[in-house]
Amino acid sequence: MHGLSRLGNGNGNARSLASPPSSPRIRHLRGKTSNQDQGIGERLVFLLFSVVFRRKGVLLLAPLLYIAGMLLFMGSFGFTILDLGHGVDIVYRRAPPGSVYRSPKVFKRLWPVMEADANRSSHNALMEAWKPRVKGMWKPCISTNVSAPGSNSNGFFIIEANGGLNQQRLSICDAVAVAGLLNATLVIPIFHLNSVWRDSSKFGDIFDEDFFIYALSKNVKVVKELPKDVLERYNYNISSIVNLRLKAWSSPAYYLHKVLPQLLRLGAVRVAPFSNRLAHAVPAHIQGLRCLANFEALRFADPIRLLAEKMVNRMVTKSVQSGGNYVSVHLRFEMDMVAFSCCEYDFGEEEKLEMDMARERGWKGKFRRRGRVIRPGANRIDGKCPLTPLEVGMMLRGMGFNNNTLVYVAAGNIYKADKYMAPLRQMFPLLQTKDTLATPEELAPFKGHSSRLAALDYTVCLHSEVFVSTQGGNFPHFLIGHRRYLYKGHAETIKPDKRKLVQLLDKPSIRWDYFKKQMQDMLRHNDAKGVELRKPAASLYTFPMPDCMCKEPDPKPETDPAQT
Repeated sequence: MHGLSRLGNGNGNARSLASPPSSPRIRHLRGKTSNQDQGIGERLVFLLFSVVFRRKGVLLLAPLLYIAGMLLFMGSFGFTILDLGHGVDIVYRRAPPGSVYRSPKVFKRLWPVMEADANRSSHNALMEAWKPRVKGMWKPCISTNVSAPGSNSNGFFIIEANGGLNQQRLSICDAVAVAGLLNATLVIPIFHLNSVWRDSSKFGDIFDEDFFIYALSKNVKVVKELPKDVLERYNYNISSIVNLRLKAWSSPAYYLHKVLPQLLRLGAVRVAPFSNRLAHAVPAHIQGLRCLANFEALRFADPIRLLAEKMVNRMVTKSVQSGGNYVSVHLRFEMDMVAFSCCEYDFGEEEKLEMDMARERGWKGKFRRRGRVIRPGANRIDGKCPLTPLEVGMMLRGMGFNNNTLVYVAAGNIYKADKYMAPLRQMFPLLQTKDTLATPEELAPFKGHSSRLAALDYTVCLHSEVFVSTQGGNFPHFLIGHRRYLYKGHAETIKPDKRKLVQLLDKPSIRWDYFKKQMQDMLRHNDAKGVELRKPAASLYTFPMPDCMCKEPDPKPETDPAQT
């Protein structure tokens, strides 16, 4: 009976699987492999070597032997056998390193050491954040790249932008570029009510419509709505206008050969939804239109812009200890983000049920499709899990940002905020959010409108000395590019190596000085990147050089008067 409690399913020879007698010498050892487990490994290696030497195929099987040896060495088979005495063994699968959320245990043990370390040193990494590390500086130079519009429009181009704030921003800027390519008149984009974002805001609620039209007037004609005679042709129903189904990442040639003839024939075409419908690599004058739309023409509407400016000024005032400088963090730990990631934290049964319900509510049936396998541990090891507020705080403290650092957290509604935000506030007592920085009366017009609230976060992050991205997505992609555009091609940005971080936080016995060294190495790696030019497959919204910016000439060295 005892033999059948091992890895076998009971179909084999029970005698061959029988447990060896328990030994007082090893009975107390937890996590050690039994003699039988070692025997299996030895027999496997012996068998492999026998085949190799019998067939003299050493070179052919060498890679297989190497991989098998590494798997055995690293314990990737992941089985641990516990000897409980009396011939009873329990077999369980070891979780691979980094696959389990153990960060709270690590933080609880290290917190006294972290505080003692902070009390011994007044150094703050923030004080070095704005020191120039780049020799060549860049400046905006869009106007020289942008083509003038044709005299007669080829028709009206109507698009529907979906998603959140920055997904909509992507659609708008690409629509401007396509309108310029087709010599079409762009109608102010329609915003689609998204099932996840649930924001009914229109274009004019988020962006300054009049300024948008004016800023583009020399390059692309934009109108707020279709003329009356065009609407009459379609019974005043825009959805009656032909909706073109376009390929994702379509080339300019595709638009000229497939879309332009339709536009000329019908006088108006519609694309709904219009998301990721233009390739990254397009001619320079089309890229220039993207630059102009994103970095110059899209200005937030006055209610958003004025409150955001007040919030930035308040952050500067509160950060007097660091010379008016602050850190911003884009934290993605909202319920929908945690649910979509399929990652596990310190959840109980009630919280797991909440996640299942959130997944079904936002992405009906997607996670219950036949054959779909969800592996939370693999997701975490691969760096795909959202960092918790606690993990972000430990990373920043390890990098050298002390408890006097003013931190702004840009986020939606954090999942179980009282529980998960507490450690981050403990590490950074001066932490601010839009709810602490603005009054309830100031925020009242924005409540229930996630895109407008995201616009406030975007502006405060835009003007921070250091920006920390924790999960990717359109918000950091656009923000990083915008900061580069504003700050001469380079702005301090931290994009953590999450694969490395989860490995470190899976070691309950890790020493603070070792963890701190690893975090400071990670910070130096971020600094070393400096100015990054756009690669052919990359987006200029993240990498505005060289499409939207020109390199400034190096300053001439000053002449020593003594040598003249």
